[in-house]
Amino acid sequence: MKEIVLDTETTGISVKDGHRIVEIGCIELENLVPTKKQFHCYLNPERKVSEKALEVHGYTDEFLADKKKFKEIYDEFLNFISEKRLIIHNAEFDMSHLNNELNLLGKESLTNEIIDTVVLAREKYPGSPANLDALCKRYNIDNSRRTQHTALIDCELLSKVYINLIDQKEPFLDFSKSEEKKVEITDKNMSYYKKIVNPSKEELSKHTNYLKLNLKKNYFN
Repeated sequence: MKEIVLDTETTGISVKDGHRIVEIGCIELENLVPTKKQFHCYLNPERKVSEKALEVHGYTDEFLADKKKFKEIYDEFLNFISEKRLIIHNAEFDMSHLNNELNLLGKESLTNEIIDTVVLAREKYPGSPANLDALCKRYNIDNSRRTQHTALIDCELLSKVYINLIDQKEPFLDFSKSEEKKVEITDKNMSYYKKIVNPSKEELSKHTNYLKLNLKKNYFN
């Protein structure tokens, strides 16, 4: 099963205020494992970036001025996500902006199946923060590169959050260290990365003594 983890950055919050998309990032997953296929682009929004949005993603009007416009990339974008489930954090926001861009061109809105990871998080952890940083912290996912919001980095983090939210473990395909264990991955039995920590001699000795002591206690009791 192929899915697309998707994120956008915009000039501001509401399409009703004329805000537009400045960045789209997509990462393809196949059976929860990231493939090498990605879609990414910066966009000229044909309007100014709001101050609040600039604080979030850091894309200035000058940086975006020479970038392609949505009408120049929408065919490639639609082909990339065609007939695939979309995994989005706070899907209402991203979908409203994507459909607005399509509608401005006289195109139909997207009809892809959507999974909103905010909804998943709130159902799984009611009353707890459901933002991406909070979920990364909950699952011990390193988000140190996320000094500002950028679409591809957010997609990478969200892909890891998503597989944890649906009670899977994170697929890990680069086994480069000696202490890491590689298990064959098949369609029927997907294997996962586990770090093996061997006990020290001192720890083994203490464990043996502990067992002996408890065996004596159980025997005399």
